[in-house]
Amino acid sequence: MAKFRREDALDYHSQGRPGKIEVIPTKPYSTQRDLTLAYSPGVAEPCLEIEKNPEDAYKYTAKGNLVAVISNGTAVLGLGDIGALASKPVMEGKGLLFKIFADIDVFDIEVDTKNIDEFVNTVKNIAPTFGGINLEDIKAPECFEIERRLKELVDIPLMHDDQHGTAIISAAGLINAVEISGKKIEDVKLVINGAGASANSCAKMYIAVGVKKENITMLDSKGVIHKGRTDLDQYKSFFACESTKINTLSEAIKGADVFVGLSKGNILKPEMIQSMNKNCIVFALANPTPEISYEEAMAARKDIIVATGRSDNPNQVNNVLGFPFIFRGAMDVRATKINEEMKLAATLAIASLAKEPVPDYVNLAYGSKNLSFGTDYIIPKPIDNRLISAVSSAVAKAAVDSGVAKRKITDWDGYRSELENRLGKDNKLMRSLADKAKSNPKRIVFSEADNYKMLKAAQLVRDEGIARPVLLGDRRKIEKLAEENFIELSDMPIIDPFEDEKKREEFGDMLWQRRQRRGLTQYDARKLMRDRNYFGAMMVENGMADAMISGLTRKYGQPIKPALEIIDTLPGVSKVAGLYIMVTKRGPYFFADTTMNTDPTAEELADIAILTANTVKQYNIIPRMAMLSYTNFGSAVGDIPNKVSKAVGILHKNYPGLVVDGDIQANFATNNSLLKEQFPFSTLVDKDVNTFIFPNLASGNIAYKLMQELGGAEAIGPVLMGLNKPVHVLQLGSSVREIVNMITIAVVDAQNRK
Repeated sequence: MAKFRREDALDYHSQGRPGKIEVIPTKPYSTQRDLTLAYSPGVAEPCLEIEKNPEDAYKYTAKGNLVAVISNGTAVLGLGDIGALASKPVMEGKGLLFKIFADIDVFDIEVDTKNIDEFVNTVKNIAPTFGGINLEDIKAPECFEIERRLKELVDIPLMHDDQHGTAIISAAGLINAVEISGKKIEDVKLVINGAGASANSCAKMYIAVGVKKENITMLDSKGVIHKGRTDLDQYKSFFACESTKINTLSEAIKGADVFVGLSKGNILKPEMIQSMNKNCIVFALANPTPEISYEEAMAARKDIIVATGRSDNPNQVNNVLGFPFIFRGAMDVRATKINEEMKLAATLAIASLAKEPVPDYVNLAYGSKNLSFGTDYIIPKPIDNRLISAVSSAVAKAAVDSGVAKRKITDWDGYRSELENRLGKDNKLMRSLADKAKSNPKRIVFSEADNYKMLKAAQLVRDEGIARPVLLGDRRKIEKLAEENFIELSDMPIIDPFEDEKKREEFGDMLWQRRQRRGLTQYDARKLMRDRNYFGAMMVENGMADAMISGLTRKYGQPIKPALEIIDTLPGVSKVAGLYIMVTKRGPYFFADTTMNTDPTAEELADIAILTANTVKQYNIIPRMAMLSYTNFGSAVGDIPNKVSKAVGILHKNYPGLVVDGDIQANFATNNSLLKEQFPFSTLVDKDVNTFIFPNLASGNIAYKLMQELGGAEAIGPVLMGLNKPVHVLQLGSSVREIVNMITIAVVDAQNRK
């Protein structure tokens, strides 16, 4: 779990536009005619059509892609009964997850009542607005009655995710864990600690996948739920066991095959695990503190499979593996409900996906070369893009087969393809790179550590486990700045060059040895080591740090010069180059050279293209490159198209496997239909270009800044390419977010060098 401070969380939610979601128009609205069609009088026409045929609401409105996330705030995860209004940030967060994982729009609705009748009537009355309803954070046992009654009253998909989300994901994990342990699911003895909404639903789902009801022992805060107790409601009574001789968890768990914790942290002890059956399974799902830590459980015995709700452990049981895709599939076929067949289909699809070969980008994100089905991988990872097609299509098909779908799908391959292409790829690259960085954080030297933004970024990457910061600068200034801004400096060593004259002289002599025949004296070399960019670059060169970040407060060339003088270029590289990653809703695009080479020759353009291709491949993306010009394949004569065409010829000759073409105009490179129509011979036809090589510095620099400011793209960079060791230079005045992104890039860069 990433660490954060209270102030960080409050800033995240309050800075800029408050909250986490907004409404964006999907139709033109710039002219009077647009507004006339959008509202009065044009809007009357679809209203009349819907009056005649209510199903036309799916045709003329956003209903079919709109979910209500509804709560009364009585059982907010980790916070309890905090009330309707206080639960709003959580509901907005759920809306954000719906959008980024399944492209589903959300209105969050907080209903200020604990009365079941009032809550049910409120939801029933607003249901026509939506294509689906996600009930959230409602306490048991009221949630059971609320869901039961609403299912009878509304004819759209409805699910209380706290009940069914964990049940679906954990059941998928249970199927696979039992298989790996060499047991049969109908034979396993299972103990559930907890008897709330989630536990009730989990137990029923486990029965649906083959666990026998008589093999389940459930405990609440008073102990084992058995038929000798007189304090049980109808929901607990359903799972009451026959035996009245056992009452405690330590008694119930003896000889058990499976433990599922849905209660509170640190209640499962190692000796309890040791009393379980051989090849046991422990799902400690309390959050944020599991019933037993992953490390303790693994240390208790070797023949064990462990899952938790935490992202920093293997086998995370995370509801986000389920609810976005369940609603996506249900809504795409206009299901009238989410029934047991659909939930079971989701469970089986998730379990099955874990057995398939893991995509490279998932391995990259989790710092693994070969994640595969086994004790540490019983359920897919949340970033697995295949979830939307696997789970949503399974749910949709189950809805059709069980007779609750109003819309039929006949081309299932086409539907799965549509699902795969539905999501934008705007934030997946940085998520996967951050996960990879966390798998093996590197030492990053901050040469401007006495700047608030740099110090704040260092704190963030330290707390999130992305990097191990080394702070370079005036010790007193850094400590004062940290104290004034409540930044904890533990685990972040401070190196003050002015405190260590011996190291300055040592580094200065090294620099002098490199550049004594280029007019540098020993005195001047030692003096240069007072400059933190020289000192920091020398730390990287000598293995005292794995990478350096600088440039926030200085012009771009100033921190570049020390790096070029101290660190060699990669073998075969004559010039370094700068790359920007432009993150858009259509995915990441790579722009080069944007910062270094003013007017490269054809040969240098070809070198820049190869540097860029190799860098893009490090992010586990296949580069498909357009060499840009103001011409298309010799349509005009000029110095720029001539050198671009020559560079393409060099690349085609020396790197025949590289997907690259030009000279080509930007609109043809980005519009495949246009390219295919006019230049069908191009090697870029149907290739979805993602990398652009600009003919000179001016065009590259102008393009990325226009994309950033007018196109709404997030610019990550510049990534300095070609040095033998990682040094990355920020743009003057970068934000803390931009600094964190560059640190992430630097860590991954350092990992790849190793």
